[in-house]
Amino acid sequence: MAFHIDEIADPKLYGDQDRLQSFYAWLRTKHPVARAEPEGCRPFWVVSRHADIREIERQPDIFNAGPRNTLMPEVVEQANIQFFGIEAGIQSLVMIDGERHQELRGLTQSYFLPKNIRRLEGLIGDLARQFVARFEGLGGRCDFGSDIAFWYPLRVAMTILGIDEADEARMLQLTHELFGSSDPAIIRSGMTQAEHLVAVHHDYVAFFDEITKDRQAKPREDVATLIANGRPGDRDMTPAERMGYYIIVATAGHDTTAASIAGGLKALIDHPDQMERLRADRSLLKPFANEAIRWTAPVKHFFRNVTEDYEARGTRFAKGDHVMLSYGAATRDEDAFAEADRFKLDRSVNNHLAFGYGPHMCLGQFLAKLEIEAFFDAMLDKLGSVALDGPTLYTETPFVSGIKSLPIRYALQGSRPGQES
Repeated sequence: MAFHIDEIADPKLYGDQDRLQSFYAWLRTKHPVARAEPEGCRPFWVVSRHADIREIERQPDIFNAGPRNTLMPEVVEQANIQFFGIEAGIQSLVMIDGERHQELRGLTQSYFLPKNIRRLEGLIGDLARQFVARFEGLGGRCDFGSDIAFWYPLRVAMTILGIDEADEARMLQLTHELFGSSDPAIIRSGMTQAEHLVAVHHDYVAFFDEITKDRQAKPREDVATLIANGRPGDRDMTPAERMGYYIIVATAGHDTTAASIAGGLKALIDHPDQMERLRADRSLLKPFANEAIRWTAPVKHFFRNVTEDYEARGTRFAKGDHVMLSYGAATRDEDAFAEADRFKLDRSVNNHLAFGYGPHMCLGQFLAKLEIEAFFDAMLDKLGSVALDGPTLYTETPFVSGIKSLPIRYALQGSRPGQES
């Protein structure tokens, strides 16, 4: 296949998984550090090797997370500056550096530590079984993404935040609109991408402003109350910091997990021997969950902003340059993973970068793994067989992307294939 570095900004690339993985392999082997100047975007460097990304992430003083945090067309960045004062639009944890980042992260960090996540095992197990039970009423065929996978981690995230179930459909739509703003099937009708994202942001503000008022008046035992009333560093959050906190918990708290669950099931269908091994030995659920995340890599990149001159693989980054860390490419790096292009549910060494690395490593990683383990444990108890039932569709977007449609057919345990259809 013929490639050009500027394709990394083309949303359509991310809708074609075969081409995307071939592109990533081309990057790693031919252009591990490359200069991209796609039309409509400010230029940036692309780093695609696992070791190089880890080295950059170890040096947050040289490679700041903000202000440029993800790949957006320049017209979108300008609209964000006009309406929200920052080019990213949303001032969340992922783009704040230094002491303030640590203060804000500390507000909820203890909640997401493994010792506290273990307290949620019963709740998450119950929710997993509830959503797996939906298979019983779907007649042996469904779109696994839109019927089940999107909703289960959303319920977990909304339960943790303390948001009513009646608001979940709205939250799911807003999340898909936020991350899928470059996908023609998702963008709001009649709007440009910039107009679409501004409208989505305003909808988030309207919703979470009401949550803040409620939790400040009537505090509860939930994460929304922590955000509404928290004073990290013994000072109030700005409205932008508070809004960014809500959005990162509400969106990253479910969308990437849903993508890993859908991608994990697709991998098991594509590798039936792995499916049978997992069915026979549930002790493999933990490494399977981590491998599903590596294999899917829902967060394809983040940007870093260079604060002083730096050299990587003989290439000089100048102060003021921007660097895309291509996590999607690094998760299949042959130097970091034996048989990197093979799905191995018992992979023992799996220090992938799908959660990032360094001070911005994902707060919710332990929760995400627990959710995946619980879901597949319940699903394998329920389903006797499962197969693809149509084309798999992927979101056309270069930032957070994954399966948006996964048609399957299945038989429940104890029934014959096709009996439910």
